Amino acid sequence: MQGIYTKLHQDGSCAARLGVLHLPHGDVETPVFMPVGTNGTVKGIYHDTLRKIGFNLILGNTYHLYLRPGTEILKKYGGLHTFCGWDRNILTDSGGFQVFSLSGLRKISENGVRFQSHIDGSWHEFTPEKVVDIQSVIGSDIAMCLDICTKPDIPYKDAVHAMRVTHAWASRCLARKEQLGGQFPGNLFGICQGNFYKDLRKESAEVISGMDFPGIAIGGLSVGESPETFREMLAYTTQFVTADKPRYVMGIGSPDFILDAVENGIDMFDCVLQTRMARNGAVFTDDGVVTLKKAKWADVQEPIDPECDCTCCKEYTLGYMHHLIKCNEMLGGMLATEHNLAYFKRLMRRVRQAIREDRFAQFKKDYLDRFYANGGKR
Repeated sequence: MQGIYTKLHQDGSCAARLGVLHLPHGDVETPVFMPVGTNGTVKGIYHDTLRKIGFNLILGNTYHLYLRPGTEILKKYGGLHTFCGWDRNILTDSGGFQVFSLSGLRKISENGVRFQSHIDGSWHEFTPEKVVDIQSVIGSDIAMCLDICTKPDIPYKDAVHAMRVTHAWASRCLARKEQLGGQFPGNLFGICQGNFYKDLRKESAEVISGMDFPGIAIGGLSVGESPETFREMLAYTTQFVTADKPRYVMGIGSPDFILDAVENGIDMFDCVLQTRMARNGAVFTDDGVVTLKKAKWADVQEPIDPECDCTCCKEYTLGYMHHLIKCNEMLGGMLATEHNLAYFKRLMRRVRQAIREDRFAQFKKDYLDRFYANGGKR
């Protein structure tokens, strides 16, 4: 099959790389950070603002969209793009992580997973085939296979079982995608698992890389393990994932995790951290995170970041943002959301420029030294 990824440059100082994803709704430069839009909207920001910032790939969530508004509504609209008015690319996860996090509300078998809705308690079933069908209705430009995400420190035999089922489900997802043919023009990504056992990580990376997926996700990371374990397992696993396809680590959003991923040749990552922190009055700068509720900002007549061109930094002061957040005004969260997403968009441009100039390793060190100089807080 023709690949969707073009590698443009390999950094001379590490495994970081520049590339382009060729997707149905336009090309995407990598490495790329993707905002999360669980219910067909990135919380607290207009789609027009996302376009203005420059995002052309956002996430949706299969589990949540399946429950509300449901596939019948999405079918009537011709998919999520039309339903939510977003004319650029959408990646949807399989919904597996949400299902597996339900703990007592689900039952996993080799056929799939039965779960209770967190909304009304009704029972539903996700099979690998059904998850592909749902994402076909959504119209995902990138869709994820159903997998079993496991928590740290489970017994080895349980990790083996989860990995083997994940591999079997990956094959079934591929078969269903093939059956759908032109009904589903999007791209289906496989997911490596293996918990935190290196032999299983290696096996899963090689098995999934050998399948006919246009992209590979490294799953089972950022699920509660220590930062040191995250770095070790990320570096170990990535060496066994084919370099010919885009690599994706799900659910990482802090600057240190993102830069660790880029250094190891990861092309894609997403997180709710930026928007969630914004709604709680915390914004990112090169000198650490600013907690806007702190009294010290009450009379500061300067922007959050004079180098940022978001609405918040161009038109408002730290003092005004402090006021909005203290008063629980909706505008405060919206402005903070735009700032955080604009900040990470600009950070990724700087990352790509550093890779282009073969100086990413030094960029990472300098950036993190400054960001965490005061414990990551300003």
